[in-house]
Amino acid sequence: MSLPASAPARTPLRWLTYLLLMPLVALATTFFGCISLVAGLWDKSGRQQHAIARAWAAVLLQIALSPVKRVGFENLPRKTAVYASNHLSYYDTPVLFAKLPFQFRILAKQSLWTIPFVGWYLNRSGQVPIDAKSNRSAIAGLLRGVKTLQAGLPLVLFPEGGRTETGLLGEFQSGAAFMAIKAQVPIVPLALIGTYELLPMHTYHLMPRPLKIVMGEPISTVGLTTKDADALTARVFAAITALYEKNR
Repeated sequence: MSLPASAPARTPLRWLTYLLLMPLVALATTFFGCISLVAGLWDKSGRQQHAIARAWAAVLLQIALSPVKRVGFENLPRKTAVYASNHLSYYDTPVLFAKLPFQFRILAKQSLWTIPFVGWYLNRSGQVPIDAKSNRSAIAGLLRGVKTLQAGLPLVLFPEGGRTETGLLGEFQSGAAFMAIKAQVPIVPLALIGTYELLPMHTYHLMPRPLKIVMGEPISTVGLTTKDADALTARVFAAITALYEKNR
């Protein structure tokens, strides 16, 4: 089978990422991870570690040669909120840390806490683990997220629960809606665009390109109960889908 016409042009870039860009990503992650761990010895609030994570994210975007455009940030609420984003790539997290202009915490799979440097950072910086192996464990994680929101810290999470393999939105879980309703804070839809093409699932080379992060209008949870979580989740899914299709 013959290769596509674009394949020869992509081959040098692929090897550039294998030999230079991805090792730089690993080096930067280790470097900033060590700094964050040291900061964690005295910074129990996680604020200094968040600043370090923002610096790490900015460096990773520079290494990827992928500038990020912010769209719709006039919708940014002035109060605590849950921010729900589609999940396309490992590069989603750097985009969020680099471009969201406020302190936040993330809700992430508990398995990430076992990864060297990544897990250490997550633990010391006050991120929120969730274990979906059982309903009881999952609910405990969601309630930890509610306490974080009630303490005044926004949460950022991926309702799909994992990266997409196709670039299309997968089914959303209702955890984001549940926490937003329990804490009575709005939920803000975010659409990441271009990160799938930059680093799709099951690949280990970068394809640099312009990226976007698009913020939709906050969705109020005032007066809602947890019985409305599924309906709210459907609204968030529709909002992110519309933002993605409009801005891609």
